[in-house]
Parts: sequence; structure tokens; C-alpha cells
Amino acid sequence: MRLCRPLAAVLGGLALALTTTGSALAADGTFMWVGPQGKAYAIDSPPDNKCFDMGQEARAARNGTKKPLVIYTQKKCKGTALRLAPGRSAPAGTRFASVIFNPR
Repeated sequence: MRLCRPLAAVLGGLALALTTTGSALAADGTFMWVGPQGKAYAIDSPPDNKCFDMGQEARAARNGTKKPLVIYTQKKCKGTALRLAPGRSAPAGTRFASVIFNPR
């Protein structure tokens, strides 16, 4: 009986820790691209399934996240799409106007 209470406390704590760790709603890692005048930009751990419009010229996308993403030639995630797997980069000179992370 004496062993049951401490064991139950440890298991309960472990269960709580497992349910609160991790980010199930974000693409862990960094998305990088090149903007005007060759300046580098990045977003860390972007949210899943949310379309982002680029406010200025964007090219040379690199998916440093652990989930896929899609870049689009037009704003609002429209136009020609290019899917980038984790760790992949778009071909040199590829311009894009919007991006969605871990699309459904």
C-alpha cells in the first residue's frame, strides 16, 4: 500500500507532463527567405494551416521547419503552388507572395 501512493503520484505527474509538452499547433523550426536588397528574413515556429501574405518582395524560400509548407505566386495562398518538404529550399530565384505552413 505504501508503494501505491508514490507510484500513483509519479504516474500522474508524468501524464500531466506529457499532455502539456510539445507544440502541436506550430511548425517547429525556422522558415527563411530573402527580401528586398538581399536582406534575409525568418519566422520561428510559425503556426500551422495559416496563410501569410508577404508585404514585400520575397524569394529563395527555405523550409527549416519540421513540417511541410507551400509557397504561392499570389497573395491569399492562391496562384501556382510549390510544396517544400522539411529541410528543402525553393529553386534559386523563385519568387512567392504567400506561404502556408503544414497545410491540411
